[in-house]
Amino acid sequence: MNASLPQTESETSLGEGAKTVGWPRLSVIVPAHNAGLHLSRCLEALRTCGYTPFEVIVVDDCSTDNTRQIAERYGARCVRTPQTMGPGGARNLGVRHAGGEIVVFVDADVVIPPDALRAIAEEFKRDPELAGVFGSYDEAPAWSDFLSQYKNLMHHYVHQISSERAVTFWAGCGAMRKEVFEEFGGFDAQKYSKPSIEDIELGFRVTQAGRRIRLSKRLQVKHLKRWTVGGLLRADIFYRAVPWTKLILKTGRLPRDLNLTHGSRVSAGLAGLLVLAAVALGLRAAGVIEWVSAGELLGLLAVLVVLLLGLNWRVYAFFRRRRGWRFAAGAVLAHWCYYFYSGVVFVLCWAAHYLRAPFADRRAEQKRR
Repeated sequence: MNASLPQTESETSLGEGAKTVGWPRLSVIVPAHNAGLHLSRCLEALRTCGYTPFEVIVVDDCSTDNTRQIAERYGARCVRTPQTMGPGGARNLGVRHAGGEIVVFVDADVVIPPDALRAIAEEFKRDPELAGVFGSYDEAPAWSDFLSQYKNLMHHYVHQISSERAVTFWAGCGAMRKEVFEEFGGFDAQKYSKPSIEDIELGFRVTQAGRRIRLSKRLQVKHLKRWTVGGLLRADIFYRAVPWTKLILKTGRLPRDLNLTHGSRVSAGLAGLLVLAAVALGLRAAGVIEWVSAGELLGLLAVLVVLLLGLNWRVYAFFRRRRGWRFAAGAVLAHWCYYFYSGVVFVLCWAAHYLRAPFADRRAEQKRR
């Protein structure tokens, strides 16, 4: 496994597959911060990938473990960040060292299938105007616990049913023409210094400028991460929902794809009403409120449950087919919790945005004076 991109079609590359004369050269960039637990599996999959020519650049984001030693053991080129920059900044640094015309982003806890790089190259070879392409997690994550399975399967399902003409980007396994990436300034590492929506935001900028990004349904990769309750809530709320809502409010655009379909928005509202009705029922049982009967509240709860089940029946049926009824029942509750806290985040961010607006306008007016 060599450390640099081959300059001619006859030279050996990092991959071991058949040569693809005339195809685009790929630079695979793997951001890694203390990634020793999973990095070897990620790089082993790349080493045996059936495509040439390509190079692998591991960007060591100031790791304190053996990340660098693992990268060097597999012959990958290793670049170290001057300070901790987060995955967005690490990827930007990797692109600056990339020699390929297509930059492929692969997370350190992701294992790509043998045909992944070939599939990516085919997309760009077939469509010279394509700016980027990305895939999804597969249906078989590394960890068997409920939370890891649920989170992974939900990501897989949402990506598989969404439009192939994407309005965002995913850097877990996604690729972009280097010239397009550089034209748009790469990931916003100043705003997103931790794993967040830096990839979504970049894709949003690119597609809003009229460039095309494709969601490839056949590009599926294995996720090695184990999710915990705390980690999931932290990621969903602070690294996804809050910055995503702020981006929507700033741009004034609300995409109707992935997790933002009409059904998802209505479901978030219904989940909020469900929680309020359940709280009211508890208060009624405690004698705190008397203006509504327990029967009326139970009826409202039943209606809300039926509506939520009806709106999301396809995804719940998917969970049942893949993991059985017991898993599906747990997924329903987890999904409703997700709708609830995502809806609460949106309302709070919306209120803060519009309550702050008059003061911001006043300060701007004072500065102009």
